[in-house]
Amino acid sequence: MSIVCCIRYVIDPFQAAAFEAYARTNNIALALLRFDSLAAYEAYRARIRADDAGSANFRDAQEKRFILSEERTFLRTVEA
Repeated sequence: MSIVCCIRYVIDPFQAAAFEAYARTNNIALALLRFDSLAAYEAYRARIRADDAGSANFRDAQEKRFILSEERTFLRTVEA
């Protein structure tokens, strides 16, 4: 079973340029990340936290505060 993690961000529209460096968008962004399992997703998160560029990107988002909220929804692919 694979899962898709849907991340919905509400960003500060006055800091759209800062958010674009983080990911690309308007004032609402969706990121769809597909993983083979929830364990694979957790391993991905651990790799991002341990990666220098990934952790620097996360710190930049925290310092600039351009993400106003973030929610994660886990979806399953429905086969037709």
